[in-house]
Amino acid sequence: MVINYKRWKEYYLYLKTSLTMSLDNSGLDNKSVLARRAQFGSNILEKERRFGFWPIILEVVTEPLFLILVLTATIYFVLGEYQEGFIMLLAIIFVSGISIYQENRSRNAVESLRKLVNSKIRVIRNNKEQVIDAQELVVDDVFFIEDGNIVPADAFILDSNDLSVNEGMLTGESVPVYKSPETLSNMISKGTLVESGYCKAKVTEVGVNTVLGKIGKSLENIESEKSPLQLQIAKFTRSMVLYGVLAFFIVCIMYYLLKGNLIESLLKGLTLAMSVLPEEIPVAFSTFMALGAFHLYRKGVIARSPYTVEVLGAATVLCTDKTGTLTENRMQLSAIYDFVFDEEYDYLNDDFKYNEVLNYAMWASESVPFDNMEKTIHEVYGKVVPSDERKVYNMYKEYPLSGNPPIMTHVWKDEKEAFIIAVKGSLETILRQSSHSAVELAKIKNHAYRLAKKGYRVLCVAKSQQQINNLPESQSDFNFDILGLIAFYDPPKENMQEVIKSFYKAGIKVKMITGDQVETATAIGHQIGIKGSDSFMTGDQVQKMSLVKLKDEVDKINIFARIDPEAKLKLIEAFKANGEVVAMTGDGVNDAPALKAAHIGIAMGKGGSEVAKNSASLILVDDNLKWMVDAVALGRRIYENLKKAIRYIISIHIPVILIVALPLVLYWKFTDIFSPVHVIFLELIMGPTCSIIFENEPIEKNSMAKPPRKMAADFFSFRELLLSIIQGLAITLFCLAMGYYYMKTGNSEAIVRTIIYSTLIFSNVFLTLVTRSFYYSIYTTIKYKNILIPAVILISLLVLILSVYYRPIQQIFRFETLSLLQLGVCLLAAFISVVWVEIYKYFIRRQSPQLII
Repeated sequence: MVINYKRWKEYYLYLKTSLTMSLDNSGLDNKSVLARRAQFGSNILEKERRFGFWPIILEVVTEPLFLILVLTATIYFVLGEYQEGFIMLLAIIFVSGISIYQENRSRNAVESLRKLVNSKIRVIRNNKEQVIDAQELVVDDVFFIEDGNIVPADAFILDSNDLSVNEGMLTGESVPVYKSPETLSNMISKGTLVESGYCKAKVTEVGVNTVLGKIGKSLENIESEKSPLQLQIAKFTRSMVLYGVLAFFIVCIMYYLLKGNLIESLLKGLTLAMSVLPEEIPVAFSTFMALGAFHLYRKGVIARSPYTVEVLGAATVLCTDKTGTLTENRMQLSAIYDFVFDEEYDYLNDDFKYNEVLNYAMWASESVPFDNMEKTIHEVYGKVVPSDERKVYNMYKEYPLSGNPPIMTHVWKDEKEAFIIAVKGSLETILRQSSHSAVELAKIKNHAYRLAKKGYRVLCVAKSQQQINNLPESQSDFNFDILGLIAFYDPPKENMQEVIKSFYKAGIKVKMITGDQVETATAIGHQIGIKGSDSFMTGDQVQKMSLVKLKDEVDKINIFARIDPEAKLKLIEAFKANGEVVAMTGDGVNDAPALKAAHIGIAMGKGGSEVAKNSASLILVDDNLKWMVDAVALGRRIYENLKKAIRYIISIHIPVILIVALPLVLYWKFTDIFSPVHVIFLELIMGPTCSIIFENEPIEKNSMAKPPRKMAADFFSFRELLLSIIQGLAITLFCLAMGYYYMKTGNSEAIVRTIIYSTLIFSNVFLTLVTRSFYYSIYTTIKYKNILIPAVILISLLVLILSVYYRPIQQIFRFETLSLLQLGVCLLAAFISVVWVEIYKYFIRRQSPQLII
């Protein structure tokens, strides 16, 4: 929606502010903050969602399994079977308790992460600067923002420098508006983007009272598109629910035709429906993703959405910028080449010396620098200048960073009308705007090449003789006299070679995408071990290529230099068109489109702009790329463990379903093998095994040696799914074979039931151990550290022993005491029904020995 609000809004607030605003800009004290929050409200656009118990309880009581349990308990009470009815009520409490615990645990993890990515803002309170959450701002707070920040509240500008704000989200106009306290454009609005400069401002409105709040827009995407895996799991779960409903009606009809008892038929149908429902799968999925995101945070990576974890393990290409990601972002002043006197200063080995190149580089910098290079320039200038004139001159006109590649020009004037016009930036752009001879240009290019080959970042410094009363509108219209070159060394981070090796080992391609010169980029690429660093592509080449041709070329090139935001976005699209799963790092405002376009956008926590963080899916807390190696490993671990959990669910659900259904279908003498009580007890074992035990499993040794999985591939391959189904059928076969034998040899229904149940419980124990890996043997996986494995197995066996040998529990389950020989036979049958998979895994290891680490 495009509205013409700007004029009336600024004029109204200008008058209001002029009349009511206090001249005291020292900030509020704690008491005033509380008073203003009580009077004007909090800085929240809409009521913050709280993760309490009631929404979770509502979600739990509407689940199909809960409704089936309630219906089953009701039928038991109607039949007068109060013991079974109370058991079902206890089961309802227990199953619901597990669901509530898991859901609350997951939501708390997500809520903790949500708070971590809240925008921070620098304010003045109690007469000192401090950093707070933007949501904590109140009316009359004094705060500071700079380029890349999103304005946190409606505010009046107190002081500014080269401030331009993009108000497109409010006005529909993408052209930035320049603002200052001296004009009618002296207000900034919540949600707009600072594109350049910085300012000090005082809050006039917060939350729903801001212009944005009144319009009713929100910066947050409340609904997000579901991932392929989410869609696959949701489809599978819906299908199983439909099968459960169908099975319920079929069994009800068959049992009624066989027995003629409607109530008993309903119980039988509910028993089968209960065994079919895979309610553990969505619980396991949300638990794995939420806790995975929380584990990421503990490793120094904040995931803006828990479902990012799913994509991490599939990353095939890492596109990383250079400065601050691969390098330390230290920007040490290393050398200056004075073109006028043809003299080079080596500051890595010699002391700093004053010269005109350094002088004009300082004048071409911000008066209050926030860029590391400009901070270094000011620091060195202050140490060596014979007479510091920074307080003598005032900024007369500033041309912000622009051009391709960019430059910035400053015009200064003193009280005597003396002026300085200084420019610094890319060599190519300044050379195009100079009048030097071809020989001179070749000379300076040669010096720039030599410095860049050392890995230095090289800027050209120049001046202009343009008359101050005839300044051009655009800095591209200046004619410059080149003074020389200034070079900075930003060394690679100490661990970067090992980090790059780890990515290559995991099958992830590494691409450097930087705005620096080709020579600087290739030099750093060699130093940190990026493969093929001699080959490169420039931004101009990228822009001139068609997407079809670029798709073929990008896979061969690992160094991309002089890349502007448009070229960066085009590269991301080319990688995606090749079927790559793209992870990309970025920190600036202009990186936001590419971060959003990448499958995994990675912003820098310390040096990244607010816009970059909001566009990214991951934030590196300390800007250290090494945590991405751990993040990829965790993504692969979570994905693999989720597959194990769901394959376990498939394999164990099959025998439960068939043990309930087949005796009826095959007209056994005993058709009531399992009742709802038996099935719900199995659910209480399977649920925690699936969503707790497997989530806690460590990463397999060969996981980071495998190539990334295909993003578009199905969650299970046909072979994986077939193996899990065969595994479930094998358990079914041995359980029913044991029951059939004891039924045919004249044993009671209670003995048959106990035999089948004991075999199934033992099978579940072995299945849990076997499913820990579909590659390594039990002998290897038994050494994995997971304290929950022995705990759950011991509890399962203890409950089995109590239910078979402790009379009160035995009566509830309608069991009979087994001899040790009978129990041993059940154990042997269970062992054979499951452990045959170890033979299959042995042949897999022989076929792929390279994955054994």
